[in-house]
Amino acid sequence: MATYESLHRQCRTLEALFDTKLTAYARLASSITRNNGDLEAEGSTERWKDLEIEVDELLEKLQEINDQLSALSSDTENPPSQSMLRAIQRHKEVYLDYARELRRTKGNVKTALDQANLLSGVRNDIDAYKSSAADSLLAERGRIDSSHRMTDDMIAQAYETRAEFGRQRTTISGINARMQGVLSSIPGINNLLSMIKTRRRRDAVIVGCVIGICTVLLLMYMF
Repeated sequence: MATYESLHRQCRTLEALFDTKLTAYARLASSITRNNGDLEAEGSTERWKDLEIEVDELLEKLQEINDQLSALSSDTENPPSQSMLRAIQRHKEVYLDYARELRRTKGNVKTALDQANLLSGVRNDIDAYKSSAADSLLAERGRIDSSHRMTDDMIAQAYETRAEFGRQRTTISGINARMQGVLSSIPGINNLLSMIKTRRRRDAVIVGCVIGICTVLLLMYMF
């Protein structure tokens, strides 16, 4: 029964290798659950996919070996011994246990990845919100600073206008003072101005009297 011995050894080798890979696969699920970091940056997703492919391939090979052992147990020409039948049955039970454990571990890994991706998405949303809020605050601060600068410019212009009015008032006062000084420095200028004003009033009176007399005469002539 060389064929049986060969299949038996292959089956045991595959079972040991599958158990090692399945343990690593389960540890990865546990590490993903504990670690809330960025899955893509840490490479957890890639490791999970690689290990999943490996354990799937090992399970398929293990199934092939078990199918061949089952065929040997049904061989009527060369029937296996009772110890062989028990070994074949044991290999089949181990295979079924591994298949169930792999399905369960896959479910745990998927759940852990979904939770980690959800947490990562929430953190990204929070970071995006914080960034947006910070940008809004900076923009608002920029608008406030601009308003302050405009107010300062307006106040500076008002002070400059006030200073200009003061300078103009000083200039006009100086001109008036110089004119008064000029008038006071010319002898008889005030008397001359007074005589001019008196003559103007006298001329106005004479013109008024002439106009009045002419009006009276005109009325007398008409009536």
